[in-house]
Amino acid sequence: MNTSELSKKLNNYSAEEILEYFLKGYGDKVALSSSFGVEDQVLTHMMLCIDKGANIFTLDTGRLHPQTYNVMDATNLKYGIKVNVFFPNTNDVEKLYKDQGINGFYESIQNRKACCFTRKIEPLQRALSGLDVWVTGLRASQSVTRENLNLIEFDEVNQVIKVNPLLEWSEKEVWNFVKKHKIPYNSLHDEGFPSIGCAPCTRAVKDGEDVRSGRWWWENPEHKECGLHIK
Repeated sequence: MNTSELSKKLNNYSAEEILEYFLKGYGDKVALSSSFGVEDQVLTHMMLCIDKGANIFTLDTGRLHPQTYNVMDATNLKYGIKVNVFFPNTNDVEKLYKDQGINGFYESIQNRKACCFTRKIEPLQRALSGLDVWVTGLRASQSVTRENLNLIEFDEVNQVIKVNPLLEWSEKEVWNFVKKHKIPYNSLHDEGFPSIGCAPCTRAVKDGEDVRSGRWWWENPEHKECGLHIK
């Protein structure tokens, strides 16, 4: 069954049912990549309720907010787990610094994408190596770059099935779920950060602004992806 057929089959499934389908069908070949944003916290809760040993990993870029580490710790404690952490390659980070300095990513899209590759994409490739299914917290309403996503896709770069269980969820639905289940969340969300990445590349947004407008705010909206979620 190809991903298009699978999307149609699972179209009316709940997020929990979608996760259960893959966790039971693919076992330890399934993983959630979590940035500890609110959507990922919802999926963490769902997956661990289905399978206490579910694989959840994060990418520690070395430039994260302190609040992100706080919610990582709170999540580990609440669920009695240790989220798997992948770090950038030390030599690659040293070369990046020599090439562009500590904040060279502000100078050009090319520099910013080089930083994202070193700190996020290469570690992600290692994290996904050997897996069959990659679960993400992407939602269609998050930005113009995500409007045409499908429930189930095939990631050609990483050669994995990519599953977006919260694709059609609204922000209100996400927060209602978090409150109902008392799920730890990043306190930056309360300070106007709907989308949270590296500290130098994330800022609060104003009421009415696009939820991704606080990411790489110096760039045009169509460029606002790090490369993790480009087909």
